[in-house]
Amino acid sequence: MRHHLWKTPALTALIVVGSLTLAACSDDDAMPGMNHGAPSAGTSTTPAAGFNDADVTFATQMIPHHQQAVQMSEMAGYTATTPEVKKLATAIKAAQDPEIKTLSGWLTSWGKPVPTPSHGGHDMTDMPGMMTEEEMSDLGNTDGALFDRMWIEMMIKHHKGAITMAKTEQASGKDAAAIALAKKIETDQTREIATLQRLLGRLPIG
Repeated sequence: MRHHLWKTPALTALIVVGSLTLAACSDDDAMPGMNHGAPSAGTSTTPAAGFNDADVTFATQMIPHHQQAVQMSEMAGYTATTPEVKKLATAIKAAQDPEIKTLSGWLTSWGKPVPTPSHGGHDMTDMPGMMTEEEMSDLGNTDGALFDRMWIEMMIKHHKGAITMAKTEQASGKDAAAIALAKKIETDQTREIATLQRLLGRLPIG
């Protein structure tokens, strides 16, 4: 049966035409979902040339790192008492949710596994700035001004960890889009740390 299939002229022609069509699409399409102002992050037609292990590590680790920040931001949306904290939490979630999707798309296009959603940093605490399950539980059991203070302090630590990871990607990565996103993360979260520190200084002590 296998010999019959490969001796069928019409099927052979379809395979050739299909291959040419896929090649043309790969050349013409610019992966519109991968924006950030940089070239696309490698496609299935050029997997080895466009990225390296550092890019894969960056995307694989930044996804659960961002997921935890989003979880913390959602907690602040329900529990924080300071309007400025709620506003910043909303901004953090709005920025990092799309970045999670972008990072996931890159891993898929590179043929690498996408991390499943994690809650509380289980088995991920070796990453810079990642909260433990106990820390996340403590935050969830806190309210009032104490919650605001704890949330800010934890988010500063979390952001500093993300900046460390972003700097590593900029120094060691190969994919232009991944490096550009790392630079964006460093810039955005450095600015947010300054805002968090200002907010922390305004909170009552104790």
